[in-house]
Amino acid sequence: MKFYRFAKAGLLAAGFLACHSVPAGAQAQGQPYPVTADGSHSLKPGEVLVPAALFGVSALFVHNGWLAGRKENVQDALSAGGRRKFKADDYSQYAPMAAVYGLNLCGVKGKHKIVDRSVILAMSYATMGILVNSMKFAFREKRPDSGARNSFPSGHTATAFMGAEFLYKEYKDVSPWIGYAGYAVAAATGYLRIYNDRHYINDVVAGACIGVISTKLAYWLYPKIFTKSACRRAAAVTGLPYYSSGEWGVNVCVVF
Repeated sequence: MKFYRFAKAGLLAAGFLACHSVPAGAQAQGQPYPVTADGSHSLKPGEVLVPAALFGVSALFVHNGWLAGRKENVQDALSAGGRRKFKADDYSQYAPMAAVYGLNLCGVKGKHKIVDRSVILAMSYATMGILVNSMKFAFREKRPDSGARNSFPSGHTATAFMGAEFLYKEYKDVSPWIGYAGYAVAAATGYLRIYNDRHYINDVVAGACIGVISTKLAYWLYPKIFTKSACRRAAAVTGLPYYSSGEWGVNVCVVF
């Protein structure tokens, strides 16, 4: 019986030491242990492949005769034919990304600090701009309301969905409905581009896909490029063994 009690005491002591010990190398180099990356920077293949596939389908509507006829039918049903213009889309495209900073000013903290999120936003915007303008130059689709050949894809919609994904990434842990509201504003922006006869529906779908992909790529690349950013913060782990009423174990506390 005494041996059993001594064994339990030894195990508890060993657990206590194990929970509070840090490798000497990590201590010498001043590195946190263990190191955990920010979960918002992960990227699954499907998160890129699905919008990329939708973009590919949308591109088929540019020069395919039968599909082009179908998009014209949708245009006739959804647009005002140039008779009325509702210019809110020129401003609503920026609303989701502006909401990130507005919420922060109101005291609702997002995932990242202002410097990190601003660099991520700049990376997203640059990626989106390069993709949109490259595709406009490559496809040269005519706009429904003019002879300008820069319709595909929609830059307004790409900007709106880039901002909506940015808003979702920053505030999904606070409430996913904040991000959903951003997507609703982005979708309304896309609809207004059709209603105002500035874009076809395939332009809007393609723009949305580019916007989402741009932000996802920026979040994925950011900690890989800026290796000393706050995104690579550590999780502090503390363990404390206990013994009570014949039961024993270890309480573990993780602080992010």
